[in-house]
Amino acid sequence: MTVNLTRIYTKLGDAGDTHLGDMSRVPKTHPRVEAYGDVDELNAQVGVTLTLDGLPAAYAGWLGQVQNDLFDVGADLSVPHEGDRARLRVKPEQTTWLEDRCDEVNATLAPLKSFVLPGGTPAAAHLHICRTVCRRAERRALLVEDGNPEVLRYLNRLSDLLFILSRGANGPSEPLWQPGKFQ
Repeated sequence: MTVNLTRIYTKLGDAGDTHLGDMSRVPKTHPRVEAYGDVDELNAQVGVTLTLDGLPAAYAGWLGQVQNDLFDVGADLSVPHEGDRARLRVKPEQTTWLEDRCDEVNATLAPLKSFVLPGGTPAAAHLHICRTVCRRAERRALLVEDGNPEVLRYLNRLSDLLFILSRGANGPSEPLWQPGKFQ
């Protein structure tokens, strides 16, 4: 599958609408556009996280794969599920890959005894930002009427992985919530 971008600005969206992947026109506030916009924001946040020192090499490799998969998610969200033409869709194997990474990292972590405060190391803090943006993208994807259910599973599992990676990036000194500590 080749993508050719010959011109970056077209002026076609100047009135507040845009093309979907099937070339239909919708307002830029359409639920489908909102959903893939949030996925795009998530991908940018993952990109920022990849620039940080202290991110384990394995995590960086996995996040690189996630970035590519997020383009698949965006492509899936950008095209209604109709017509005869074959389209790029998120597949269960992509979600299974996330589950395998979750299990791999979680097996190395101490059991949680409280909620984790977003923060700690710079890498962990950025992973928490990615997690919250991922949750928003998941909520937006729920509003896409004919959306691929695998997109929802993928985003749900990705937010789990981002949480687990944040714990791993913090190591044994992760910041935990202490209920009522300052009352």
